[in-house]
Amino acid sequence: MHIDERELGFATRQLHAGKAGDDTHGARATPIYLTAGFEFEGLDDGRARFDGTSDGYSYTRVANPTNAAVERRIAALEGGAGALLVSTGQAATTTAVLALAAAGDHIVSSAHAYEGTRELLRDNLGRLGITVDFVADTRNPDAWAAAIRPETRLVFAESIANPRNQVLDVRLVADVAHRHGLPLVIDNTLASPFLLRPIEHGADVVVHSASKFLAGHGTVLGGVVVDGGWFDWASSAGRYPQLTEQRGADGRTPVERSGSNALLDYARSVAMRFGPAPSPLNAFLILQGVETLSLRVRQHSASALEIARWLAAQPGVESVDYSGLASHPDHDLAVRYLPDGFGSVFSFTLRGGLAAADAFTRALRLFTHMTHLGDSRSLVLHPGTTTHALRTDDERDAAGIGPGLLRLSIGLEDAPDLIADLANALEAVAAAIPGFVDGPPAAPAGGVPADAVAEAAA
Repeated sequence: MHIDERELGFATRQLHAGKAGDDTHGARATPIYLTAGFEFEGLDDGRARFDGTSDGYSYTRVANPTNAAVERRIAALEGGAGALLVSTGQAATTTAVLALAAAGDHIVSSAHAYEGTRELLRDNLGRLGITVDFVADTRNPDAWAAAIRPETRLVFAESIANPRNQVLDVRLVADVAHRHGLPLVIDNTLASPFLLRPIEHGADVVVHSASKFLAGHGTVLGGVVVDGGWFDWASSAGRYPQLTEQRGADGRTPVERSGSNALLDYARSVAMRFGPAPSPLNAFLILQGVETLSLRVRQHSASALEIARWLAAQPGVESVDYSGLASHPDHDLAVRYLPDGFGSVFSFTLRGGLAAADAFTRALRLFTHMTHLGDSRSLVLHPGTTTHALRTDDERDAAGIGPGLLRLSIGLEDAPDLIADLANALEAVAAAIPGFVDGPPAAPAGGVPADAVAEAAA
C-alpha cells in the first residue's frame, strides 16, 4: 500500500520521510557515501550527468546520495518541494541570496536578523554591489512596503529572532512581499520545523543552520535551503533573468527545466560554483539528529518556559526576552504561530551591567560559555562582547543589546538543576557586586541546592 507522506504525523515523517528513491541497497540506516566522485558508465552517461538529463551523481560537490537523503527529509518536514544541503547555515543564507540577487540589486531585511547575517548582507554583499535596508518595526506592513524599491529582489527575516526572541508575523510580511512580486526568505533556525513551518504561512524559501536544532548534538556544521516550490518565477517581470533567461548545458532555462522549483535548481549551481559542499559524514549525523527533533525541541521549550518564568521573578534580573512570557511584546504572535512551544533560545538582562554579566558567566557550572545554540547541553553567551562586538554603543542600544544582556540556549538537562545553577550564579554576582540585590535569589522549586550543583559540576 502506498503511503502519502504528507498525511503522516511530524514524528513519523522525521523518521521515514524521503525514503522513496533512496539508493540504500536495502540498508536500514542511510549509508554514508564517503566519496569525492562517482564512476561513469561511458561518455554518454558522463554527459547526461553533467547536463542534468540524468538522475545519477557526478561529484559530491554537486550532489551525494547521503546528502540527498537529508535534503528529502528536511524538505518533507518543512512542507517544501525540495531542499539543498550545504556546509553551514551562513552558506545556506548566502546561497539563497546569491541565487536571487546580483550587483545592483537590493534586499529588504528585518533589523532583528542574526548579527552574522546582518554583517553578510550589509558588508560582504555590499562590497559586491548588493545593497540592503533593514526594517525595525517588523509588525508594520507599511514599514516593509516603504523599504521596497524597483531593484529589490527578496525580503529576508527570521521566524524567531536571535537573541531577543522577537517573533515574526510571517503571513503579514509574506503578503507585503507578494504584493510587490517578491519572494520571502525565512531563517527558521531557532524555531525548527517542529515549532513553525513558514511555508505554511506564505514564505517561499526557508533556510536553516542545520548545526543547531536539526542536528541537536553540537558536533557538526551544516545548512539547508528549502524551496516552497510555488513562487511563479516565470511571471516575475524580468527580475530574475538567471532563472527565466539564462540557459544551461541542456539548452533550457531553470524555469523551463524545473518549473516552480527553478530557484532550487539554480541554487544548486550557485552552491556548486562557490563550493560549500557538506561532508556526507556530517549529513549522516544531521539525519540522526532529525530523527529525534520533535522530542528534543518539545523538551527544550518546556524547560525554557519554566526557566524564563523563574528568571523573571528574580530581583537581580532587569528583564527577560522570551516570547512565551505575557510580558514579551510579541507574545500574541508567539501564541498564534508557536502552539507547540516557544523555543529554547532567549535573552535576559542582569542589573549591574558588564561586571554582573562577567561574574554570572564565571559562576555557572552546568551552562557552557560558548557561541552555539540548539545543543543538547545548555549554553550561555554575552552578545555585547561576541556577536555584537563590532557594533557601536548606539547601535547596540538601539538593538536592545545592553552590557548586562546574556543569551541562553536551554538544553536537555533537568530544569530544576539548571535553575539551581542560575541561582548559584546570581548569588555569586550578589557577593561580587555590593547592592546588586537585597537578599539571595528565590529557591528553585523542586531543585537541588545551588551549592550542590556547583559541587557536582566541578
